[in-house]
Parts: sequence; C-alpha cells; structure tokens
Amino acid sequence: MHNAEAVTEEELRDHLFKCADIIRDRVDPTQYKTYILPLIFYKAIDDTFEDRYQQKMEELDDDELARDKAFHDFRVPEDYRYQKALEQTDNLDKFLDRAFTELEKKNDKLENIFNVKYMDAESIGHDELHELLQHLNTKSLSLERVDPDILGEAYMDLVADFAEEEGKEGGQFFTPRMIVELMTDVLDPDEPCKILDPTVGSAGMLVQMAEHYRDNYGDPKRDLELKGQEINPGIAPIARMNIFLHNLAGEIAREDSLAEPEFTNDGEIEKFDYVIANPPFSANWKKEKCREEHEYRWMWGMARKDRADYAFIQHMIASLNEEGKMACVIPHGVLFRKHEKKYRKGMLEGEGIGGEEIVEAVIGLPENLFQNNSIPSGVLVINKDKPEERKGEVLFIHAADEDFYEELSNQNRLTEEGIEHIVENYREWKTEERVSRAVPLDEIRENDYNLNIALYVDTTEPEEDIDVSEELKKLKELQAEREEIEERMDEHMEVLGYE
Repeated sequence: MHNAEAVTEEELRDHLFKCADIIRDRVDPTQYKTYILPLIFYKAIDDTFEDRYQQKMEELDDDELARDKAFHDFRVPEDYRYQKALEQTDNLDKFLDRAFTELEKKNDKLENIFNVKYMDAESIGHDELHELLQHLNTKSLSLERVDPDILGEAYMDLVADFAEEEGKEGGQFFTPRMIVELMTDVLDPDEPCKILDPTVGSAGMLVQMAEHYRDNYGDPKRDLELKGQEINPGIAPIARMNIFLHNLAGEIAREDSLAEPEFTNDGEIEKFDYVIANPPFSANWKKEKCREEHEYRWMWGMARKDRADYAFIQHMIASLNEEGKMACVIPHGVLFRKHEKKYRKGMLEGEGIGGEEIVEAVIGLPENLFQNNSIPSGVLVINKDKPEERKGEVLFIHAADEDFYEELSNQNRLTEEGIEHIVENYREWKTEERVSRAVPLDEIRENDYNLNIALYVDTTEPEEDIDVSEELKKLKELQAEREEIEERMDEHMEVLGYE
C-alpha cells in the first residue's frame, strides 16, 4: 500500500489549495487549472492503481493478474509511475509530457484528457514541477482511502477557486454551486435515469445531480448514465477528471453541441430523462452549419445568428424523451424579446410537439450571481410530462429579493434558506404574495406570450405605511429647530457687523 497518510476533507482542501501557492508568482492565474489539475489527477489514478494492485496481489499472488485491466479504472505504465516522476533529476517537464502520452495510449478513456504540454511552459520548469509533485505526494489521493465525495468536492472547490482567480473567463466553465443545487433540487432525479448537460463546463451540474441522487435515492454510479459535451478543449478534460474523482460513470464529449452533437442514435439526437445546463448567454453560433443535419431540432425555427439562446433551448428539448424534464439558466431577455415570441408560443401551446404545452416554471434569480456577468438571469423549467393538475398553468417565482441571497465581497450568492423557499413553492405549486403565482395560460396569451415575471408577480417594493400625525409632529420639531438656528445666526451676524 502507498505509505502516505489518508486525509480528511479539511486537510485535503488545504493540501490542494497550496498547489497554487507554489506557482502563484510564476504563472498567470488563468493557467493554474492547466498545470495543476492534471498533476492532481495523475496522483489520484496512480495512488488508486497502487492500492488496488496491492489488494489483488494479496488475494491472487500473481503480478500479471493483479495488473489486469478488469481490476482497474486506469492502468499506469510501470515506467511512468508517479514515483518515477519524483525520481527525475532534470527535465521533469519532458518526462511528464511523455508520461501523459503513454497514459492516454494505455487507456482509451483517457484519450485527450491531459491537455497540457509542460515543455511549452515558459514560466514553470523542473524545480517548480518537482515541488508540486513532492507536495502532492505527502497525502494519498487513492479512491480506496479517500471518500470519493471528499476528493471530488475538494477538486471542485479548487476548480471554483481557479474560476474566481480568472474572473470573467473562469465564469465560462464554472456555475456557482448554489445555482446548480437549486436546479438539481427542482429536477429531483429519483430513479435510474440518463442525464445530459450539453454545455458541461467542468461537469459541476452532472456531479451535483449524482450527489442529489446519492443523498436521497441510491447509488449514482450504478443507476445514473451521465453525459456531457463541452466545446472548449481546455475545459473538457477538467470535466472528465471531475467525473472520475467523484467515482461516477460518465462520458464527456468534446465538440460544439449545436454544430456537432456527439450523442446520437441512428442519426437522431439521443434522448434523455433529464437535461440540465447553463449555456452561454446570447452567444454567436454556427447557424449555417447547423442547417445541414439534425434540422428537426429547430421545431420553431432557427435562432438568430447572434443570439443562440433558443438554439440551445430547442436542442435541449429535442434531447428529452417523452417524459423528460430540463432546467436551463437563461438571461431574462429570453422571456420577453419580441422577435423570440414564436419560440415561447411554441413551447406554451405545444406547437410541433404533439400539442402538449411544456413550460412548467420560470424562476427569476438575483443579480450578480455569476462571475462573468451581472445581468438578470433565471431558470427555465421544461417538463414534457406535466402533472395533470399543473397543465394549463405556468408557475412564476420571483426570487430576486434580499430574502433569497446574501452579498459577498464581489458577487451575490443564493442562501440555503432561499433555495428551500424556491423549491418548496415549486413542489407545492404555491401562490405566495410577491414571490410566486401559478398563472393560467389564457392570461399569458392575453400578454402575447410574454413571460416577463413582473407581469405576473408583483415585484415592486411595498410602500411603508405613513403615520400622518407622527410625521406632522416631526415636521413641527424640525421647523422649531430651524427657527432656533436662524435666530442664533442672526445674533452672530449682528455681532460681526453684518446686516
């Protein structure tokens, strides 16, 4: 067995966060994830391989059998074990590049996962890499010793920290945990199912769906089929590492979900029980390329080239099976922009999808929840199998008031109490003054399919009741005080000789 000490959750967080300190003054914060996360993953798979190998040697007493791929998630070539890297006296960057290439060759599941070339790094060399490896080696990261929840959460904390260091750019691959928790609680996967995130980023949403399932229903590795697609070649590996470190079964594809959907069956989009996503707000998209295939996704027409919101929404709806459900982060403009009325009408009337309306809820969120923008946002909930008692209605929830969030130094954050309030109103289909209301479709039709929350829930601040007698009393006191001041001023001016 590996001789490093097992680690607690708090120790592990501190341990991983110190990696950034080692290279902080030498590497731009935008590169922390590029250089550090692959080394953490390397250490984790090597430690796990070693522990499982030793276990099988004790059971089988056969070196070849103990290395059989049936017993390992990943096999680590003996010439490129983590200890071999530590023993390098120079050119560690070259060794690591070779080691990662060999790991990918020996493990199909690791293809293109190590998206880094240490030899190309100008500001980090042998000494810094060796210090990083030595630091990581003081703790075991084996999945046989560290609870996957603890290891995975520490990894996600580090990813979140790197996203914060990057500021705006980091927000493109990391959605704040509290928003993901809200969306997961709303979707509430409660039985074996398939889940898709077509803009997966670092896979935080898939992981949270799995954790929700584990906490409430069963074993996510056994029961959940997780799939995600990410356009950014530098971020997709982070998602794949994240899935492994949480000990989950999942597949992360690398391509543009709109132009090159990777999950298909017989030429059509694969169907899922749940879709969860935070697509880029009002982004440009490859509209012309998307005309060529899978055009059936655009049941209400193709979105504008410079606003991909309804391209993503339609793609996600096309990815749902007949009982499927989705939650999607949206900018508020999606709810009321005039040129997008046809999409809202299509969803609300069920046009082109069998006549069944599918919009279940619209949840308005506080401003400034994201690192990469502060514009108002919300969550659109689509349900292709709405319960009978909810048909003909849409629940609007106004959760942008201070009761739902707390102010941090540089952004706002939903509170646990705020999330519970939102989810309770959603699950109970509750009408609550100034917070939520179940609105009949006829009323939405009268508003020309505008889904602006303020049309249906009073979002204005209530005026305080005025005690007229008390206010008059204050006014008289202020007038008397002013008269006294003016009298003293006249006396001073007379003494000074002013008239």
